Amino acid sequence: MRRSALRAHAFERILLIKPSSVGDVIHTVPVLAKLRTRYPAARIDWVLRPAIAELIVHHPDVSHVVRLGRRDGGSAAGDLIRLLWTIRRTRYDLVIDLQGLLLSAALGVASGAPVRIGFDRPRTARGGAAARLPRSAYRRGWTGAREGSWLAYTHRIAVPTLDVHAVDRYLWLRPLLGLDDGPADFRIPLPAAADAHLNALVRQHGLANAPLAVLAPATTWETKQWQASGFAEVARHLTHTGHAVVLAGSAEEQARCRAVAENCPGVTDLSGQTTLTELAALLRRAAICVTNDSGAMHLAVALGTPVVSVFGPTDPLWIGPYGNDQQVVRANLPCAPCYLRTLRRCTHSHACMTEVTPAMVVERVEKTLGAPRIGLLRRVDGGL
Repeated sequence: MRRSALRAHAFERILLIKPSSVGDVIHTVPVLAKLRTRYPAARIDWVLRPAIAELIVHHPDVSHVVRLGRRDGGSAAGDLIRLLWTIRRTRYDLVIDLQGLLLSAALGVASGAPVRIGFDRPRTARGGAAARLPRSAYRRGWTGAREGSWLAYTHRIAVPTLDVHAVDRYLWLRPLLGLDDGPADFRIPLPAAADAHLNALVRQHGLANAPLAVLAPATTWETKQWQASGFAEVARHLTHTGHAVVLAGSAEEQARCRAVAENCPGVTDLSGQTTLTELAALLRRAAICVTNDSGAMHLAVALGTPVVSVFGPTDPLWIGPYGNDQQVVRANLPCAPCYLRTLRRCTHSHACMTEVTPAMVVERVEKTLGAPRIGLLRRVDGGL
C-alpha cells in the first residue's frame, strides 16, 4: 500500500507491539489513545510482557492484551508457538512495531499483516556542534530500529533527529496514519481491586492522615540507582516536614528499600506488597514521589503526581519526566549520559550519581512541592 493511501485506509484489526518496560509502555499509551480515536470500531490488540499486562488490560481503548512470555509450567518454545498461532489466526491488517528488535519484527511478519510499520534503521549522530551528548550515549542509547528489524516493515517511520523524548518519537507515527495532533493522553484506568488493596494497606499502617511521600529507590540498571544513604536523608527531611514516607518497589527491589529503611526509622516499607496497578493507586494519592530514572517516575508523571528524579547515565531529554525537565536532579558531568548498565563498566566511580547530594535533591523537593500540581491525563470513569 502506498504511503499516501495509509491515511485514508480504514484498518479493522490492529496489533501494537511494545512489550516492555514500564516506562516504554507508559510512553506508548498516547499512541493507543490516538489509534482508538482514528479507528473507533477497530480491534486494537497490544503485545505485552505478562508482568506489565495488568497496567493496560483495563484500558478502554485496547481490545485484547496478547501476552509475550512464558506461562507457569509451560516451555518457552511452546509458548512462542502458541503466540505465533494466535497472532497469525487473528489476521491483522496493520501491525505497529515500536519495539524495533528481531523478535518484535518476526511477530509482525508472522501475523501476515499487509501493512507493518516500524522505525527506520539506526541513525548516527552528526559530529561537531550537532553532537549534543557524549559519543557513548549515541552508541548505546536508542538510535533507531535494531537487529535488522527495519527490513521487516512495509513502511518505516523516519528518524529526523535523535534529540527528542520517547513519547514524541512514538507519535511520529501520526502523519503516516492521519492520527490527530492533539495533546498526549496518558490515561491508565485502574481496577477497583487495586484501590481497595491500597486503601487497606494505608489503614493498616496508619497512613491515612498525613500527606504521603513515596520513595522508589530501585531501578533495573545498577548505574541508574542513587545511593541508599541519599534516599534515607531525603526521607528524614520529608518525615520532619510532616509527610508519611512510604518506600515502594517490587519483590526483587526489597533489599534496596530495606537499605533505605534501616537508615531512616519511621518510614513504611511497602516494597513487594503492591502490584503495578496498586503502585499506581499509591502514587495517585501521593504528594510527591522521589526516585531515579525508573518505572515509578513514569507512572508518577502520567498521574500528574509531583516527582523528583535523580538522573546520571541516561538522558532526561530522551526519557525524563515528560513535559517537565525541572523535576530532574543531575550532576551534569562530561562523561554522562553514558548509557552503561552495570557499575563494573564505569571508569568514573559512578560520579554522575555520587556527586548528586541529598541537599540538591531536598532543594528540588521543596521547589516541587511548592509548585502547582499539573496532571498530564484526563480523569475518566474513576480511572487515572
